[in-house]
Amino acid sequence: MRKKALTIFLFLVALAAGNDAAAQIIDDTTKVLYGPRTTLRLYEQDVLEGRYVEQRVDTSIHNMHNERYWYEDTTYHKHLGNVATAAQPLLFRMPEKIGVRLGRNTFDRYAYDPERINYYDTRSPYSHLHYVQGQLGEQVFEAIYARNIKPNWNVGVAYKILSANKQIGPSSRGLRGDRLINNQAVKAFTHYQSPNKRYDLFANYTHMNQEHVETGGIKPSTTDTIISPDIIRYNENEIWLNQAASQEYRNNYHLLQIFKLAGEDLKLYHQFDMRRQRNLYQDDGVSSLEFYPDTLFSRRKTDDRTNYREVQNVFGVTGNSKYSFYKAYLKQRTAAMDYSVHQLENAVEATLLESDRITNLLAGGQLRLQYENKAVLQVDGEFQITKDYNVSGLIYFEGLQFKMARVLRSPSLLEQRLLSNHFDWQHNFNTSVTDRLQVNYTGKLGGRQYLKFMAHYTNIKRHIFFNEQAVPEQLAGSQRFYGGQLEHRIRFGAFHLDNFVAYTNTDQAETIRIPEWFGNSKAYLQGNLFKKALYAQLGVELHVNTPYFADDYMPVTQQFYLQNSYEVQSYPVIDVFVNADIKTVNLFLKLANATDELLYPAYFVTPGYPGMRRSFVFGLKWMFFD
Repeated sequence: MRKKALTIFLFLVALAAGNDAAAQIIDDTTKVLYGPRTTLRLYEQDVLEGRYVEQRVDTSIHNMHNERYWYEDTTYHKHLGNVATAAQPLLFRMPEKIGVRLGRNTFDRYAYDPERINYYDTRSPYSHLHYVQGQLGEQVFEAIYARNIKPNWNVGVAYKILSANKQIGPSSRGLRGDRLINNQAVKAFTHYQSPNKRYDLFANYTHMNQEHVETGGIKPSTTDTIISPDIIRYNENEIWLNQAASQEYRNNYHLLQIFKLAGEDLKLYHQFDMRRQRNLYQDDGVSSLEFYPDTLFSRRKTDDRTNYREVQNVFGVTGNSKYSFYKAYLKQRTAAMDYSVHQLENAVEATLLESDRITNLLAGGQLRLQYENKAVLQVDGEFQITKDYNVSGLIYFEGLQFKMARVLRSPSLLEQRLLSNHFDWQHNFNTSVTDRLQVNYTGKLGGRQYLKFMAHYTNIKRHIFFNEQAVPEQLAGSQRFYGGQLEHRIRFGAFHLDNFVAYTNTDQAETIRIPEWFGNSKAYLQGNLFKKALYAQLGVELHVNTPYFADDYMPVTQQFYLQNSYEVQSYPVIDVFVNADIKTVNLFLKLANATDELLYPAYFVTPGYPGMRRSFVFGLKWMFFD
C-alpha cells in the first residue's frame, strides 16, 4: 500500500512537471508483479476429496448489482422487504441436517458458513473492500485481508456490516432512530500444509451479531378489512410493534485436519465444531399486546431468551483415485438448550429457566465412481443410531442426471419446545419423511446457448409446519408437489439474455407455500470500451411471480408461518444497472425497482411487509494485491 501511494504521489509530481516525466515514472514503477493470477482461493472440501484445486480470486462483475449476491447464500429468498431482514428460501430445499438441531434459520444467509469459507494462497498480501450504499439507507460493507506467512501457511480475517433503515412506520427519534437492521459479522481463518504435503489444517472462527428492530408489519386501520397495496404509505402507516427488537448472536469454532496415510489412496481426517447461538426477543410496549395471540407471564414487557450450544466431532477415513472416491465417518454431536422468560407476578419480577441436553451418535459415508467428466455413480448416507437417516443416490451421464433422496428426521428443538411470554408449547412429534425424485440436464446448444433443466417430485410424510396460529403442527398425511426449473442463456455478439423460470404445483400440498410460477430475466450489453480500459455491462433485470398465499412472519419465534387471509399480488420488479471493471476496481450503479407504482402504490414481499421503493444504489469492490 505504501509503495502504491508513493507511486501515485510521484506520478502526480511528475505530471505537474511535464507529460514525459510522468510517462517515465509509469514505465519504471508500475510493472504489475502481483494480481489475480498470484492470488488463489482454496476450499477445504476440495482438499478432503482429493481435488486440490486453487482458483483465481473472483474479479467478475457478473451479478454484482444483484442483491442476492451480497450475502453468503445466493439462492432466491423471500424476506421482509429490506436488506438483511428475516428470510426463507422461495423454492423448496431438501433438508440436510438430521439429529438434534435448533431450528432457527431465518438469518442463515447473512452468516459466514464455517464449512464453506474460501481460504487463500497469496504470493503477496491480498485485501479487498466491498461497499454498497442505497438511497434509502441500505448498506453493505466487507473488508478482507489475507496473506501467506510462509509459502505453505496462509492467514486471513474479514469484517462485514449489513444495515438498513425502516421503510414503514413513523420516524423515531429514540436511540435507534430509524435504523431497522444492524448486522456485524467476523471471520478469521488459516490454512497450513506441512512441507511434505501429507498434512493439511483448516481452521476458522466465525461470528455474527444480528440486531433487528421488529415492526410486525403494517397495521390495518379500523376501516381496512385487509392489508392491500392501496393503503401503503410507508412511514405514514401505523405498524403493529413500536418498541420491539430481536437479536441473534452466533459464534463457531471450526477445525478440519487431514493426514495422508498412503497418499490420496488413504487419508484420515478429524473435524471439530463448537457452536453457540443465542436469541433474544424484547418488547416494552403495552400497546402492542394485541399483536400477540396470548400474553402468559407479563403484560408489562416481554424478555424471551434462548441459548443453544453444540459441540460436534467427526472422525473419518477417505481416499480417492482417478476413477473413485470414498468416505466413511463417525460423528458425535452434543447439544444443550436453555430457555428463559421474564415473569411479573404480584409486582414481583422473576425469570423462569428450563434446560435440555441431548447427545447424538451418527455414522455415514459416500462412495463415488467416475469416468472423466462423462459418467458418475454416487451413493451417500448418514444414519443416526436407531433414529434419523439421510440417504441419496445419483447417476450422471454426459449432462443428464437422475437423483433419488430420502430424509427421515426428528423435529427440531424449537418445534418440540418453546417457553416464551407469548407461546408455551411442548410437543412429542414423530419423525417426518421427505422423498424426492429429480432429473437434471445441463449442456450447451451450439456455441451461443447454455441450458440447464430440472424436474422434480417431492412427497413429505408427517410434515411439521407452523400453522395459522404460528405454533408447530404435524400432519398425519402427505404433502405432494412437483415442478420444474429452466435456466437458459444466449448471446448474440455483445448482447446477452439470461432467463430463469420455475414452476411448482402444490395442489396436493396445502401447507407448502411456493408461487406456481417464478421468473427472472436479465438482458444486457457487455464488452470493452475506451481501448479496453473499461469492461462494462449495461442492462435491465426483471423478476416476477404469480400470486400466492405467502407465509407470514412471527418475530417472537423468528419463524414464517401459514396464513390464508392475504394473497401476495404479482408485481414485476425491474432494475436498471451498469456494472463496470476498471483494473482492480469493480463498480455498479443501479436504479432499483424502476417500476415503482406501475401497477399498485407498492407491493408486498411478505404479508404486511412491502418491498423497497424506487432508489439509486451504488456499489464497488476494490482489490489490492500488494
